[in-house]
Amino acid sequence: MKKVTGIGGIFFKTKNPEQMKEWYNKNLGLVTNEYGSVFEFRKSDTPDEKAYSVWSPFEEDTDYFEPSEKEFMINYRVENIEKLVAELKEAGVTICDEIETYEYGKFVHIMDPENNKIELWEPVDEVFQSMYEGKTTK
Repeated sequence: MKKVTGIGGIFFKTKNPEQMKEWYNKNLGLVTNEYGSVFEFRKSDTPDEKAYSVWSPFEEDTDYFEPSEKEFMINYRVENIEKLVAELKEAGVTICDEIETYEYGKFVHIMDPENNKIELWEPVDEVFQSMYEGKTTK
Protein backbone atom coordinates (compact mmCIF):
# COMPACT_ATOMS: atom_id res chain seq x y z
CA MET A 1 0.00 0.00 0.00
CA LYS A 2 1.23 3.46 -0.84
CA LYS A 3 1.05 5.86 2.05
CA VAL A 4 1.91 9.44 1.07
CA THR A 5 1.62 10.01 -2.68
CA GLY A 6 2.50 13.70 -2.80
CA ILE A 7 2.01 17.14 -1.33
CA GLY A 8 -1.67 17.98 -1.07
CA GLY A 9 -1.25 21.49 0.20
CA ILE A 10 0.80 24.10 1.95
CA PHE A 11 -1.02 26.25 4.47
CA PHE A 12 0.50 29.21 6.30
CA LYS A 13 -0.50 32.04 8.59
CA THR A 14 -0.33 35.63 7.40
CA LYS A 15 -1.49 39.04 8.60
CA ASN A 16 -3.62 39.63 5.51
CA PRO A 17 -4.60 36.55 3.44
CA GLU A 18 -6.45 38.60 0.80
CA GLN A 19 -3.48 40.89 0.22
CA MET A 20 -1.18 37.86 0.08
CA LYS A 21 -3.36 36.16 -2.56
CA GLU A 22 -3.45 39.38 -4.62
CA TRP A 23 0.35 39.76 -4.41
CA TYR A 24 0.96 36.17 -5.53
CA ASN A 25 -1.58 36.54 -8.33
CA LYS A 26 -0.10 39.81 -9.61
CA ASN A 27 3.59 39.03 -9.15
CA LEU A 28 3.87 35.25 -9.56
CA GLY A 29 0.82 34.48 -11.68
CA LEU A 30 -1.01 32.20 -9.26
CA VAL A 31 -4.66 31.73 -10.21
CA THR A 32 -6.33 32.53 -6.89
CA ASN A 33 -9.71 31.85 -5.36
CA GLU A 34 -11.29 32.31 -1.93
CA TYR A 35 -8.99 29.65 -0.42
CA GLY A 36 -5.70 30.46 -2.15
CA SER A 37 -4.62 28.65 -5.30
CA VAL A 38 -5.22 25.17 -6.69
CA PHE A 39 -2.27 23.62 -8.54
CA GLU A 40 -3.04 21.09 -11.25
CA PHE A 41 -0.63 18.32 -12.19
CA ARG A 42 -0.64 14.83 -13.71
CA LYS A 43 -0.36 11.61 -11.74
CA SER A 44 2.92 9.84 -12.48
CA ASP A 45 1.39 6.33 -12.54
CA THR A 46 -1.58 7.42 -14.64
CA PRO A 47 -0.53 10.56 -16.54
CA ASP A 48 -3.89 10.88 -18.27
CA GLU A 49 -5.42 11.71 -14.84
CA LYS A 50 -5.26 15.14 -13.25
CA ALA A 51 -4.44 15.66 -9.58
CA TYR A 52 -4.39 18.74 -7.36
CA SER A 53 -2.61 20.45 -4.52
CA VAL A 54 -3.56 23.62 -2.68
CA TRP A 55 -1.64 26.73 -1.56
CA SER A 56 -3.59 28.57 1.10
CA PRO A 57 -2.87 31.58 3.34
CA PHE A 58 -4.78 31.64 6.65
CA GLU A 59 -5.48 34.46 9.09
CA GLU A 60 -2.63 34.69 11.61
CA ASP A 61 -5.02 34.05 14.52
CA THR A 62 -6.49 30.84 13.05
CA ASP A 63 -6.85 27.91 15.42
CA TYR A 64 -6.88 25.43 12.50
CA PHE A 65 -3.21 24.54 13.04
CA GLU A 66 -3.65 23.83 16.78
CA PRO A 67 -2.34 22.13 18.83
CA SER A 68 0.78 23.03 16.82
CA GLU A 69 2.16 26.48 17.49
CA LYS A 70 3.84 26.63 14.07
CA GLU A 71 3.03 29.18 11.38
CA PHE A 72 2.47 26.51 8.74
CA MET A 73 0.86 23.14 8.10
CA ILE A 74 1.56 20.69 5.30
CA ASN A 75 -1.13 18.52 3.76
CA TYR A 76 -0.07 15.18 2.26
CA ARG A 77 -2.05 13.26 -0.35
CA VAL A 78 -2.51 9.65 0.81
CA GLU A 79 -4.14 6.42 -0.29
CA ASN A 80 -6.46 4.37 1.94
CA ILE A 81 -6.64 6.82 4.83
CA GLU A 82 -8.51 4.40 7.11
CA LYS A 83 -5.79 1.75 6.88
CA LEU A 84 -3.06 4.37 7.23
CA VAL A 85 -4.66 5.83 10.38
CA ALA A 86 -4.91 2.33 11.88
CA GLU A 87 -1.19 1.79 11.20
CA LEU A 88 -0.31 5.20 12.63
CA LYS A 89 -2.32 4.48 15.82
CA GLU A 90 -0.51 1.16 16.17
CA ALA A 91 2.80 2.99 15.84
CA GLY A 92 1.84 5.42 18.62
CA VAL A 93 1.41 8.47 16.38
CA THR A 94 -0.86 11.17 17.84
CA ILE A 95 -4.12 11.34 15.86
CA CYS A 96 -5.78 14.72 16.49
CA ASP A 97 -9.29 13.97 15.27
CA GLU A 98 -11.54 11.52 13.47
CA ILE A 99 -11.50 11.08 9.71
CA GLU A 100 -13.87 13.57 8.09
CA THR A 101 -15.42 12.86 4.70
CA TYR A 102 -16.39 15.45 2.10
CA GLU A 103 -17.31 15.03 -1.55
CA TYR A 104 -13.72 15.97 -2.55
CA GLY A 105 -11.98 13.62 -0.12
CA LYS A 106 -11.28 12.38 3.38
CA PHE A 107 -9.17 14.25 5.94
CA VAL A 108 -7.50 13.60 9.28
CA HIS A 109 -4.84 15.41 11.30
CA ILE A 110 -1.81 13.95 13.04
CA MET A 111 1.20 15.31 14.94
CA ASP A 112 4.83 14.62 14.09
CA PRO A 113 7.57 14.26 16.76
CA GLU A 114 8.32 18.02 16.71
CA ASN A 115 4.67 18.98 17.28
CA ASN A 116 3.92 19.93 13.67
CA LYS A 117 0.31 19.32 12.82
CA ILE A 118 -0.02 17.43 9.54
CA GLU A 119 -3.15 17.10 7.44
CA LEU A 120 -3.64 13.84 5.54
CA TRP A 121 -5.97 13.94 2.54
CA GLU A 122 -7.32 11.06 0.50
CA PRO A 123 -8.54 13.13 -2.46
CA VAL A 124 -11.35 12.54 -4.89
CA ASP A 125 -9.63 14.32 -7.77
CA GLU A 126 -12.59 14.01 -10.13
CA VAL A 127 -14.74 16.14 -7.81
CA PHE A 128 -11.91 18.64 -7.35
CA GLN A 129 -11.60 18.81 -11.13
CA SER A 130 -15.28 19.62 -11.53
CA MET A 131 -14.96 22.35 -8.88
CA TYR A 132 -11.87 24.04 -10.32
CA GLU A 133 -11.65 23.13 -14.04
CA GLY A 134 -10.12 26.10 -15.83
CA LYS A 135 -9.37 27.89 -12.54
CA THR A 136 -6.05 26.31 -11.56
CA THR A 137 -2.40 27.27 -11.52
CA LYS A 138 -0.48 25.07 -13.98
